[in-house]
Amino acid sequence: MILNAFFLAFRQIRRNFLRALLTMLGIIIGVSAVVIMITLGNGTTQVVTERISSLGSNILLVFPARTQNIGGGGRKQFSLEDIKTLNLQVSHLTRAIAPLSSTSALVQFQKENAQTQIQGVDSAYFLATNWTITEGNGFSAQDYRSGSNVCIIGKSVQKNLFDKTSTNPLGSRIRLNNITCECIGILEEKGQGAMGNDQDDVILLPLKTYQRSISKSNSLHNISRLMVSLKDSVDSTQATAQIANTLRQIRNIRSGQKDDFEIMDTKQIINIMQNTTSTLTLFLSAIAGVSLIVGGIGIMNIMLVSVTERTKEIGTRIAIGALQSEVLLQFLIEALTLSALGGILGIILAFFGSLGICYMLDLPFVFDYGIAFIAFLFSACMGILFGYIPARRASRLNPIDALRHE
Repeated sequence: MILNAFFLAFRQIRRNFLRALLTMLGIIIGVSAVVIMITLGNGTTQVVTERISSLGSNILLVFPARTQNIGGGGRKQFSLEDIKTLNLQVSHLTRAIAPLSSTSALVQFQKENAQTQIQGVDSAYFLATNWTITEGNGFSAQDYRSGSNVCIIGKSVQKNLFDKTSTNPLGSRIRLNNITCECIGILEEKGQGAMGNDQDDVILLPLKTYQRSISKSNSLHNISRLMVSLKDSVDSTQATAQIANTLRQIRNIRSGQKDDFEIMDTKQIINIMQNTTSTLTLFLSAIAGVSLIVGGIGIMNIMLVSVTERTKEIGTRIAIGALQSEVLLQFLIEALTLSALGGILGIILAFFGSLGICYMLDLPFVFDYGIAFIAFLFSACMGILFGYIPARRASRLNPIDALRHE
């Protein structure tokens, strides 16, 4: 009986194909919009997670905070002595503590020039960030001690300065502000950072070289931030609290005074970004899901029209012995078939639509088949829900009145 009801439903759809397609349009749009939004949200979440993770595993970022002094606001940076003391007191928690100073500068090679990020680093930087050198060599211990005029460049710098002239960067001399340095290595490509910045648009110098030639300062507090790489077994929340207490002692911050530094946990940043993206995706999906309700109302309207058009047919079926439950089931299955077909077409549209959008936006294609199946079930339920009233109306027709209907 049920199989025959589905056969009759498909025959009815084939008879009025254009009307059925227009009826399903709301369901198609609703399902596809919801699935596309969730797919894009999944892709965005994956990108954000990968970009933040590219900073390194289990990393804390420590920045000087703005302090309110009588003479105005300022930022007390870190000194090498601060880092040495911190290293001694929290070595049981950390793999490496990397001091880092950076600025933007115009760099030049032959006739090519570009604005790029210059960073002064020490040996702990490569351990903290897990950043490898694909060509050439890293800095030697002598380079760090003496502040040699040597540098390591990112892939974007190589493209901007050297690819146009087909020159091998290794051994070439690059002009940075008032100094010239020899390129001795090329960094592994990392791509975009968490904030959309190009992580490969960077030139690394030994920290001593940077402090002497790029950012000259008489102050001992000339380190702009720290990258603290924690051991894998260490809980980042507890480590953050302990490092904060240690820094307060090192920087002579009294009880009741605010910290003159900020600590950011990359794991917490990832969780916040993931939660924010998920919440926004669900919100936009809920808005898109309104189309499913509109599509359900459209199915109800068309089914009511269908009941009116087929009143004589219904009267004849009841007159020759069809039960009310059989008529009710027939029209429910027709509504279910319409909504289910709309759901299937919506999922197909969402699959190829999200594939194309992800390609255009350079996002990973993360299609959630579980969500697609739930969207299909929801569309089918909408057909049953909104198809019940027309089906009930059809099943309760008086056969005599139905046969007289013109």
